[in-house]
Amino acid sequence: MKPIALSLAVFCVLLSSAAQIAMKRGMGAPAGGDLASTYGHALTSPLVWLGMVLYGTSAVLWLWVLSKLPVSVAYPLVSLGFVVTLVVGVAWLGEPFSWTRVFACGLIVAGVCLLALEA
Repeated sequence: MKPIALSLAVFCVLLSSAAQIAMKRGMGAPAGGDLASTYGHALTSPLVWLGMVLYGTSAVLWLWVLSKLPVSVAYPLVSLGFVVTLVVGVAWLGEPFSWTRVFACGLIVAGVCLLALEA
């Protein structure tokens, strides 16, 4: 059961990262408008709604993960979302690349691997 739960945990992380990317694309470039226009735009953007659905799906699936894995194992896996989102942000959204970010993500991956040794 543990390999299935770990696989589903990783899937949830990927869903959350996809949600971030969808919402970022849905919001587009900063409009510089006021709060009402920003949220008005968000409420009418299909990609923002897709992101919200992906987040909701991830949260529902995460409940099953938490029922099968210790939270001390499951929750650190969430940090892999930073890595996935960084890679997609740079590769697909054209966000700035820096070696500092790569090093920081390497530390995250190393920490998750160390925790996985105990799982």
